[in-house]
Amino acid sequence: MSGLNKYEIKKSLKSLRQVKTWQLLIILVLLLFIYATLLRFDHIKMTDLKAAVTTADESGSDEEIATALSNLRDFAINHTVINITEKNGTSNVTFGTGPIYLEHQYERKASEALAAAEQQASTDENPNGNVFAKAMEVCKPLAIQNGWAWNSQGYLDCMTGEIAKYPTTETIEDSFMASLPSTALFRYDFASPIWTPTLSGLIAIICLILIFVILIRAFLWCVLHLALIFIKK
Repeated sequence: MSGLNKYEIKKSLKSLRQVKTWQLLIILVLLLFIYATLLRFDHIKMTDLKAAVTTADESGSDEEIATALSNLRDFAINHTVINITEKNGTSNVTFGTGPIYLEHQYERKASEALAAAEQQASTDENPNGNVFAKAMEVCKPLAIQNGWAWNSQGYLDCMTGEIAKYPTTETIEDSFMASLPSTALFRYDFASPIWTPTLSGLIAIICLILIFVILIRAFLWCVLHLALIFIKK
């Protein structure tokens, strides 16, 4: 540290003190509060858009569902959305909407597929008659009683069990399972970026800069005070 003397070090310390570190800390806390508030607003908006998807799913309109999903997806990819999801009893913080299940749309599509399978079975030459209809006569009341969905294991076990009672229709059970649409087609999970060029994203950058400046100031303060101790006049 040749060329430095106590006068120059004290001058550098004085220039550092012109802007107090505690003032920077207050600004940082205020900006962090604003940032958290904006993230909260984005989360509320995302929740409202998810509710719109659920409402559209219940209404039965595929067009409304597609529009609601598009609105949710566009919002998620253009905003930083922090969400807490649960999986296997464990809560996880994620960036995105979390999983969305179109339960009602699946039930409608599954019902249509089963109706088509029943119609096909009724036109086939089958000595046992329409085995789908016979199986549903047994399983549908049980589904209503037990709250089974079309894709629930209880309902599937009931249907395949009833169909299996007719040995002359060896391929009926496979046909029944093949007629059901995959549940993966009715599950959505839109990811969100960690940073986006929005107001909250701008404030996040300012907060990072302030944190960096505070750390640098603290480091310089320590270095200069140590220099005062070891450097002679």
